[in-house]
Amino acid sequence: MTQGDLARRFAALHVKGAPLVLYNIWDAGSAGAVAKAGAKALATGSASAAAAQGYKDAQALPLDALLATVRRIVETSELPVSVDFEGGYAEAPDALAANTARLIATGAVGINFEDQIVGGDGLYPVEVQADRIRAIRKAADEAGIPLFINARTDLFLKERDADRQAALIGEAGTRAAAYAGAGASGFFVPGLAREDLIGQICTASPLPVNAMMMPGMPDRERLAALGVARISHGPFPYLAIMNALKTAAAEAIGTPVPA
Repeated sequence: MTQGDLARRFAALHVKGAPLVLYNIWDAGSAGAVAKAGAKALATGSASAAAAQGYKDAQALPLDALLATVRRIVETSELPVSVDFEGGYAEAPDALAANTARLIATGAVGINFEDQIVGGDGLYPVEVQADRIRAIRKAADEAGIPLFINARTDLFLKERDADRQAALIGEAGTRAAAYAGAGASGFFVPGLAREDLIGQICTASPLPVNAMMMPGMPDRERLAALGVARISHGPFPYLAIMNALKTAAAEAIGTPVPA
């Protein structure tokens, strides 16, 4: 199957009310385990991919290291692979386009692309972020790959109080519409957990909505009923595996289980 075929297959898995579940991975080994569990596609998480190589999140993992990791995942799997590309490792549209071309060359068929200013404060203004998405879409078009651009808004990670999140739904809808117009394929709302707010986003967004599983979230069936088209698990699979490893190691060594 060609890279373009995989990209189209990945896009088709995003169905409102029948969400694609992505149990996020961090390397080829975790990719193989998740694939054997019956996954329909694979997706990295930035925090997990960075931590697995001893780095912090927020683009601390060097771009070359990320690309090498993605290339190895693609080489060892027949499933579509999406990459948490954070802020694209650049601010200017031209640099974003160049980085996107490098990522596409690994064989990846999708990205998460966030609107927070990585390493700075706040979010990019809507039109600035829309221009950044346009640059990514142009690079993908030039490569001949229908890259799935999962446009992430960090509105609800910056504001975790559910009542105050309710006041941000209008802005989220504005961003969803602008990102769709710029060429995005999906709309990612991590940090949003309240059922009524998730439902409002699913109704308002012109793009398939991606929710992230976290404590306090509705279950998979309820998210489907609310209209979610994609469910991610973020850093939680990595954290669970690392906690299990620490526990097993402590029991084997005979030391107290570390916190």
